[in-house]
Amino acid sequence: MIQQAKFNMGQVVEHNKFNYRGVIFEIDPVFSQSEEWYEQVAKSRPPKDQPWYHVLVDNGNHTTYVAERHLAAATDLSAINHPAIDHYFSAFSDGVYISKQASM
Repeated sequence: MIQQAKFNMGQVVEHNKFNYRGVIFEIDPVFSQSEEWYEQVAKSRPPKDQPWYHVLVDNGNHTTYVAERHLAAATDLSAINHPAIDHYFSAFSDGVYISKQASM
């Protein structure tokens, strides 16, 4: 059974372990990277059968791929500073980004 995602596209989140903020730009219902990636990067071995999130990192120019258990809703809901924001989102309102797909 696939678990319902706890977070939404456009939601500002915080990483529990690495203390960075970001915005979710894509959601995978289950882990979708390679086994090699999982072995090399996912050192805490989070569950593969739960949602994973693609996140634009605040004040960075990179993205991360994060298991749900490592994320929390951000307490700081200010805008994210990332060069790809305009690629994925059309607006920012009340602490949430509006997806370009949703606004079409």
